[in-house]
Amino acid sequence: MSMNELLARFHDVAANPSAQMKKYLAEGKKVVLTAPVYTPEEIIHSMGLVPMGAWGGDLVLDRAKEYFPAFICSIMQSILELGMKGTYDGASAIVIPSLCDSLKCLGQNWKYAVPGIPFIPMTYPQNRNNEVGKTFVKAGYRRVAADLEKATGAVFSEEALAESIKVYNKHNAVMRKLDEALASHPEVTNAQRSDVYKSAFFMTKEEHTVLAEKLLSALNETPASGKVKIVTSGILCDAPSLLESFDALGFQIVADDVAAESRQYRTDAPEKPEALDALAEKFAAMDNCSVLFDVEKKRADLIVKTAQERGAKAVVLVLTKFCDPEEFDAVPVRRACEAADLPFVLIEVDRQMADLGQARTILETLRDSLNA
Repeated sequence: MSMNELLARFHDVAANPSAQMKKYLAEGKKVVLTAPVYTPEEIIHSMGLVPMGAWGGDLVLDRAKEYFPAFICSIMQSILELGMKGTYDGASAIVIPSLCDSLKCLGQNWKYAVPGIPFIPMTYPQNRNNEVGKTFVKAGYRRVAADLEKATGAVFSEEALAESIKVYNKHNAVMRKLDEALASHPEVTNAQRSDVYKSAFFMTKEEHTVLAEKLLSALNETPASGKVKIVTSGILCDAPSLLESFDALGFQIVADDVAAESRQYRTDAPEKPEALDALAEKFAAMDNCSVLFDVEKKRADLIVKTAQERGAKAVVLVLTKFCDPEEFDAVPVRRACEAADLPFVLIEVDRQMADLGQARTILETLRDSLNA
């Protein structure tokens, strides 16, 4: 497949997750929905089930307002709205982690709003990188596996989980290489880059790894060109009109600190005699994320370091409206950028926003200041 054909395939999956889900169901596979941010997909995969990302969508909210106030993250609201509309019908369960207050509310509301799809909680501790935290996480994983057995009839085993961990670690490694390669190829648009990451939530990791490896080979054979390099940060950065603005104004995302993109692939599960221990160690080692407890806010320094290493001219924080963890981190990220003399802009987005004209104005101002 050519590079354009590969990018088109990524786009088809990213833009049509419902079709992808129906394909798996037609093949006789059982699908389990995975809510953001760090749902233990490896456990789901190891049981012969298909993990399917549920990050909401850009739609007008209606029925979800029966359960949520207006001042809550639109990602949560849109996930519930899609569930109530029947978009996820056919799924065997949904696993929702508890890494922020909004996710906790989503899980409890889901039980009553979408009773046809069982809700499985994954409770994570914030003090995670110690023996008590690891033991707590391991117990949570065991509960998820038991709940999945009840909901789907599938069977969990440590041996199968060990094999799935290898699959996910391989995918992580390929995505990290692809991240580096894409930084040198601005002919791949920001929208196409987003498709590569977004599609990973709607495909089995084996399938996505094959396509990612093919794209990596195609990129290595393609000459690079230049645009204005930026680094993005936030929970989501997939709004079509925002990505179109980036492309139209000559920006290239050369790296990201986005929860739905590169943050997913930073940490591998180590080799351990017991696979659940390895998975618990993986979560314990995770860091530099707004939903993970960090008194020192090291994430801010990581963003600056990444921008400097990739030669980025600015940092764009894409702030999901009413996302408290991201709002708390916005100040230290801004301060770190200012201390490094790195231009910083904040753009607020919402799943219900059809017009991002204000965001485009901010980006135009940034572009003009960088070109001055």
